[in-house]
Amino acid sequence: MTQDAAAIATLDEPRLVAETGVAARVAHLVAPVLAQLGYRLVRVRLLQQNGQILQIMAERPDGTMTIDDCEAASQALSPELDVADLIADEYRLEISSPGVDRPLVRRSDFLRAVGHEAKIELTHPLASGRKRFRGVIRGIEGEGHGASLALERTDAGSDEEKAVSLPLADLDEGRLVLTEALIRESLRAGKFQQAEEQQEEADVEQRPRRGPGRFRGPPPHKPKPLVPAGVQTQFKKAGGKPKPSGRSRGE
Repeated sequence: MTQDAAAIATLDEPRLVAETGVAARVAHLVAPVLAQLGYRLVRVRLLQQNGQILQIMAERPDGTMTIDDCEAASQALSPELDVADLIADEYRLEISSPGVDRPLVRRSDFLRAVGHEAKIELTHPLASGRKRFRGVIRGIEGEGHGASLALERTDAGSDEEKAVSLPLADLDEGRLVLTEALIRESLRAGKFQQAEEQQEEADVEQRPRRGPGRFRGPPPHKPKPLVPAGVQTQFKKAGGKPKPSGRSRGE
């Protein structure tokens, strides 16, 4: 994460996009519950794939989300969703991390993604009549409601400007494009985090021990793997309690 991104990536950093309809009501319910656990909401979607799937993306402010994090979020959100009963029909609950080709929903997401390619869609077209763009993120200009995204277009025609400034206030959807450079950076970040955790584990093991009882150091912990996709689903019947139904890909 860049220094600028790290400076503003907090639990209460607002999102630039918002859901509508049932998804908006779910987001309003789950966001404070996730915040209490140290996570922040990325996106809520209600999908129709062999029945309804309620997909909730969440992450820590640094962009990580482990399997244990997803399980903790699922255990906290399931009873809240069951009591609120916002979705009348049967559905599966899926808690997931944003993944490598993640949605870009906050200012810090764009700052973290500088130098990478993204697809951007605006709610309103620019003067050129275009509202969908693909290009390399170069930075953010301005502050607050008037901030804009500097994008070097990779989809520009021979008669079009490559450098465009897109108003973030009009952001409808943004997502990173899965490129080799993005994958390499993700792998490096994962290896760096694993190395840090292994070093912490080694430091714990090297601490002098004074025997059992309150002087004993904490047991070494195993590194928690990062999760690129949903890891837990539950099946909920209308008017009933959630019934476990195994786990989805990414375990």
